[in-house]
Order: sequence, then C-alpha cells, then structure tokens
Amino acid sequence: MKKQIRKSYSKEFKLDVIQQSYQRDNIRELATELGLAPALIYKWRGAYGADGPKAFPGKGIEKLTLEQAKLKELERENADLRMERDILKKAIGIFSSRRG
Repeated sequence: MKKQIRKSYSKEFKLDVIQQSYQRDNIRELATELGLAPALIYKWRGAYGADGPKAFPGKGIEKLTLEQAKLKELERENADLRMERDILKKAIGIFSSRRG
C-alpha cells in the first residue's frame, strides 16, 4: 500500500496564491494551473482573512501575540518554581523526621 505524503507550502507561496486568487475571476482555473485543490485556496483565503499577517505561522507554531507569549512563558516558569518548592518541602520533611 502506498503511503500518502502530505505536501507543505511556504508562507510566501500561500500569500502569493491568495493575492492571485483575488486578481482572478476563476479560482478553479488558478487551482488547476498551480496543481492545487480549489478548496485549499479558499481555506488559505479564510485563514488569511481571519488572522492577517499572523496567518501561516509554520509547523506546530502557535499564533500568539507578544503578550500571550510572555504569559505562556511566565506560566511555564511558575509551574517549574512550584515543582521545585514541592520537592524542597518533601526533602525538609524527610530530613527533619530522621533527626527527631
């Protein structure tokens, strides 16, 4: 059985296709010329319309604003500090029970 390989397109390519799709009347023709499905072009147009310049961030990269990224980093740091605190509490409990 042949394994289906998923094609990936660069952000620049997608933006170029979107620009061409707004200049052309027939998106089906454009899709045929580029070897794409018309539904894919409509999907890219929708994503660009919703997110603008933040559309198509790349593989697995979330679309975060600067504030959201900072908040996510602070939450990660907070979780690390809580874990360290819990480990130290347990160590204090272990060492204090051995002495007394």
